[in-house]
Amino acid sequence: MSTNQSPASWLKHIRQDVQSMHAYAVQDSSGMVKLDAMENPFSLPPELQKQLGERLGALALNRYPGDRVNVLRAELAKYVHMPEGFDIMLGNGSDELITLLSVACDVPRASILAPLPGFVMYAMSAQLQGVTFHGVPLTANFELDEAAMLSAIATHKPAVVYLAYPNNPTGTLWNADVIERIVVAQGQQGGLIVMDEAYQPFASQTYMDRIVRHGHVLLMRTLSKFGLAGVRLGYMVGPKALIAEIDKVRPPYNISVLNCECALFALEHAEVFSQQAAQIREEREKLSHSLAAISGVQVFPSQANMLLVRMPDATKCFEGMKLKGILVKNVSKMHPLLTNCLRLTVGTPAENTSMLAALKESL
Repeated sequence: MSTNQSPASWLKHIRQDVQSMHAYAVQDSSGMVKLDAMENPFSLPPELQKQLGERLGALALNRYPGDRVNVLRAELAKYVHMPEGFDIMLGNGSDELITLLSVACDVPRASILAPLPGFVMYAMSAQLQGVTFHGVPLTANFELDEAAMLSAIATHKPAVVYLAYPNNPTGTLWNADVIERIVVAQGQQGGLIVMDEAYQPFASQTYMDRIVRHGHVLLMRTLSKFGLAGVRLGYMVGPKALIAEIDKVRPPYNISVLNCECALFALEHAEVFSQQAAQIREEREKLSHSLAAISGVQVFPSQANMLLVRMPDATKCFEGMKLKGILVKNVSKMHPLLTNCLRLTVGTPAENTSMLAALKESL
């Protein structure tokens, strides 16, 4: 007797909103110059690759992760100069931390709020947890709309407000005074603020030195932009009591021994990654000036390792660059404010030269 069933028989067990949504899309980059995902384009020097390989090879992969995870937490706390009275929580990338926040804060009538356009996982994690998401449009030049943000906080009283600092996909480092007024308003109505500093290695400002002023602010970072996108390790800093509550929903052993040891190794050689970040910042400025000199191209200021550019026909340019082996991100359909915009990751000097040439030819 056949046990084959039609999709309709098992689809009834899948939530309707899940069936209606789109999965997070990852572009096929086979054979391409990959400049679509804000990765650090530099690999480890050969000698460090050798040392790391030997170190990973000696790990007890037959055992669950042990106390080395707490060693990593302590080393990260030192690296970021975590204030007294605060604690640090690890995630399998910052994506997992965003998901865990949605789980922990899923109380009746809870909502999550963030400026748009912004990182898509804020809304997606809320939707998957069944939490209402409120998006507040940025201004035309991608700054925070202070009045709209304060109004939305007063109206919706969100459990969590995300502020990306700098923002993705715009690269904007928003006004510190505006941020502070939003932080205060969210605290006054009893909600949490998450400062998402995924792109901190490339920015001139951080909120870490201001986090001690507030008991409702969490600061989130990732080692992906530091140079370990393949390792998948994010971390979140906040008041001890607050971190302790959110940490209760974290799966056991969510950080593998491989992730952990790679991160510890990277912190021991932080100067290598710091030099890479400095070179990326230099390349960003060169690339920005070169793009601004191209007729019909508008470049927006960036404090991240990406540049948002607007042109007459972003889709045509994107497809033309792809045919020439250059993969960037077409964000023009993500939000009305991003009409005809491409997001370009800053690569190596050679990659940036190739990208510029392909962009000019594809306009």
